[in-house]
Amino acid sequence: MKKTLALLAVSTLVACSGTPDVEDRTLSDQPFNLEEFFEGKTVAHGQFQDVFGNVQRRFDVQITGTWDGRFLKLVENFSYDDGGTEQRIWTLEKTGEDTWKGTAPGVLGTAKGRENGDTFNWAYRIDLPVRKGTMRVDFDDWMWLLTEDRVLNRAYVSRFGVRVGEAIIVFEKK
Repeated sequence: MKKTLALLAVSTLVACSGTPDVEDRTLSDQPFNLEEFFEGKTVAHGQFQDVFGNVQRRFDVQITGTWDGRFLKLVENFSYDDGGTEQRIWTLEKTGEDTWKGTAPGVLGTAKGRENGDTFNWAYRIDLPVRKGTMRVDFDDWMWLLTEDRVLNRAYVSRFGVRVGEAIIVFEKK
């Protein structure tokens, strides 16, 4: 019982910890245009950590992006450290000067995103493939353009409103 209460207390504290805001001050004058960065070939390297900071899984991603002036299609091929693979294909639509919506298999409803300066925020619910099936989680995905060919991504992952972990990813334009 004591362990359960302690775990609940820690989970509550972690869930209440701050996350970025799309209105936060930008760190550079360089605008992050999703369609420009992801058109063509991109590679990514990342890991998923649980709420205690334990690395649960590492991965690499090969991404091919095509932009037709309205839609950005991203074909993502994941390779996991345990030998697993996965493909996710996103279809993103630019809905305004700085706004996006998108879909991909496994995503429930429509993902919504917004650019602001060097920052992009993307939020969606997904049935995420895990080692033993799928798990329904919410992603609060944050990307920051570091250089013209590098983006840092931190995705806060929650389930039933409680943070279960986060993914840290570095994207590199090829």
